[in-house]
Amino acid sequence: MSYVLSCCSTADLSKEHFDFRDIHYICFHYQIDGEDYPDDLGQSMPFDEFYERMKNGADTKTAQVSVGEYVDYFTSFLEQGKDIIHVSLSSGISGSINAARNAAEILRERYPARRIYIIDSLGASSGYGLLMDTAAAKRDEGMSVDELAKWIEDNRLKLHHWFFSTDLTFFVRGGRISKTAAVFGGLLEICPLMNMDNLGHLVPRFKVRTKKKVIREIERMMELNARGGRNYNGKCYISMSACYDDARAVADLVEENFPNLNSKVLINNIGTTIGSHTGPGTVALFFWGSERID
Repeated sequence: MSYVLSCCSTADLSKEHFDFRDIHYICFHYQIDGEDYPDDLGQSMPFDEFYERMKNGADTKTAQVSVGEYVDYFTSFLEQGKDIIHVSLSSGISGSINAARNAAEILRERYPARRIYIIDSLGASSGYGLLMDTAAAKRDEGMSVDELAKWIEDNRLKLHHWFFSTDLTFFVRGGRISKTAAVFGGLLEICPLMNMDNLGHLVPRFKVRTKKKVIREIERMMELNARGGRNYNGKCYISMSACYDDARAVADLVEENFPNLNSKVLINNIGTTIGSHTGPGTVALFFWGSERID
């Protein structure tokens, strides 16, 4: 193709998936106990090791991609005569898109004949990944760079993100909930059910008692919001942080109740950037549906 489809590693697909779909990505960065690593899809540090260290009290910090890194990354494509569509992690949870936009402004002056689209995904993790996978399919069907950029902007809010967590420790550290709320939540076995709003912010929606109930409730959110309800025939992705059994339980329920799915539910790992803030014990469900309006 005459253009490149690109995103950040925070789209939380596997390296093999990105390679198979010919989706390019740039890596965020993180620190664990003061040591620097790229968020490179578990290659530098396996996900199991990362989350085990978090469970044992390791300190984690994350860093966005710099303007200079974006300039170097985009230049490699522009020098090949390629246009670029780069879709960024949601501006509602990261300022990385600003660095990408600044880099694009610099490069448009150097390569005036090339088109560079920087698009806010308004999504995260494998929901952002599902948007990229679908965009790759549209590209392969023959959409031009301009047509695909418009399609992504027109459809990004139809990608639903629902999350729950069974471990509130890291939500307290990140300031999303108070220590008092976490203590009572733990005593009452509260599992917050959250989603992503139309501005790309993560928003708590319901307080559900017990993991068993929240697994049923997240599947019910898919029934209420998926395109076609239980007749949904698109793809469904899940991402999880060191809680495969919980993710598998959600996937089994979805596969049982949505018989027309386009393939089995794909379970991915929540990467080290987003996982640094959610910690272990988070499950997220992603599917296409009605447009997010709040």
